[in-house]
Amino acid sequence: MKNIPQRTCIVCRTQKNKNELLRIVKNIIKVDESGKEHGRGAYICYNMDCFERAKKSKKLERTLEIKINDDTYEQIKNAIESKMGGDVIG
Repeated sequence: MKNIPQRTCIVCRTQKNKNELLRIVKNIIKVDESGKEHGRGAYICYNMDCFERAKKSKKLERTLEIKINDDTYEQIKNAIESKMGGDVIG
């Protein structure tokens, strides 16, 4: 049986399987839905509540040590919405 890596959401600190979290990569600041991009990354839940808390508290910016623009936040939001199947009530 293959061991599935565990990762922690930077917002709610919940540990989940790697494929259950959204990864944001630092080196080019992009959403990495495959989880295979090179570089340092941060994970957040596919949950609008975690997304809103990360944006409001600038948790992603502090974790990745880089300024994140509105376009990137919009990409993250779209990735969460598409994974959850349309409009997400967070």
